[in-house]
Amino acid sequence: MGTNSGVQMKIAIVGGGPAGLMAAEAASAAGAQVDLYDAMASVGRKFLLAGKGGLNLTHSEPSEKFLSRYGSRRVQIEPLLASFGPDALRTWARGLGINTFVGSSGRVFPKDLKAAPLLRAWLRRLRQAGVRFHMRHRWSGWNEQGALRFATPEEDLSVQADAVVLALGGGSWPKLGSDGGWVPLLAERGIHIAPLQSANCGFDVGWSEHFRTKFAGHPVKSVAIVMRNDTGAESWHPGEFVITETGVEGGVMYAVSASLRDEILARGVATLRLDLTPDRDVPRLTHDLSRPRGKRTMATHLQRQAHIEGVKAGLLREVVSKEDFADPARLAAAIKALPLRLIAPRPLEEAISTAGGVTFEALNARLMIRALPGIFCAGEMLDWEAPTGGYLLTACFATGRAAGDGAVAWLKESGRREA
Repeated sequence: MGTNSGVQMKIAIVGGGPAGLMAAEAASAAGAQVDLYDAMASVGRKFLLAGKGGLNLTHSEPSEKFLSRYGSRRVQIEPLLASFGPDALRTWARGLGINTFVGSSGRVFPKDLKAAPLLRAWLRRLRQAGVRFHMRHRWSGWNEQGALRFATPEEDLSVQADAVVLALGGGSWPKLGSDGGWVPLLAERGIHIAPLQSANCGFDVGWSEHFRTKFAGHPVKSVAIVMRNDTGAESWHPGEFVITETGVEGGVMYAVSASLRDEILARGVATLRLDLTPDRDVPRLTHDLSRPRGKRTMATHLQRQAHIEGVKAGLLREVVSKEDFADPARLAAAIKALPLRLIAPRPLEEAISTAGGVTFEALNARLMIRALPGIFCAGEMLDWEAPTGGYLLTACFATGRAAGDGAVAWLKESGRREA
């Protein structure tokens, strides 16, 4: 691949999510002719779904804490965010006429909370810049001449491009286009791909029939998850989650899902500790629960002395033995560190996002595949993960921009060599 000096660069973007659209913007701004291909009938479907309850674009927390959200891949994500991070993203949105605000949680949202106006303004600007969109084009690899192959409702096509950015998403929400179908296409080229796994996902617990029937769908609020790492250090994660038919999902569960998933993978099960009363310590709880209950039922006693009722009381009875209920000290200890045994993460197609993908070791600093010169990767198909809270979208935008800029830079260097 390459281009001669004076000839307009032709760059193909495969995938119309935030990473692909940002790659298209970066490449077209540099003067390339950009053609974007997507398997769906319209672009940005998962982006629109993410904004259904309020589009969380990014987060306002300090840089060090923000970067820590990317775990073991921080070292690879950090330089990308240095070029296009949370502040740059908010400035970019403002350029589309979308002002943002910081919510009480520190999360950043468009003022109207909606994804559709931003996407419409963005697509309008991309079309005005000359980006051409090709819908219902499903990428199916390369032909013998190295051209991209696409399956369309009418025919199979071959497309030649000077450089390519693949932004095909992970494997979550396959109905919206991210089905992981690209994995074998790259794997057969010898590209190292970490197995796709559920991220920001729920977990199976195996409730009793009584608990499942009574509490499925109920939120568990004002709690904290206490996690312990390999060194024995504890971390405290306040929030809420939801009881499901099979287990737990949502809220604070997403914040710790990577650790729990990895523990299940390594040990077969994971046990988290649930603090049902974050505002009270064990001595106070023990004192309150030790008060005589007289003729009151245990349910009434728990409600009066510990504010434990409803689904929280149900969780206690699901896990704690009758003997522990009779001992105020043991009951208080259980309320502050209720062991919840998780047996499996929910399937990938139910997850909010994906872990695994093309490893950074297979890429250079510009996100070009080392073994396939001229082929760049961006977004969720890369091997990184982050919790919800704006971190996922921010890194998708940043990697897309890096890949688009990288494709242009590589072509210009190639052109100089050929001139």
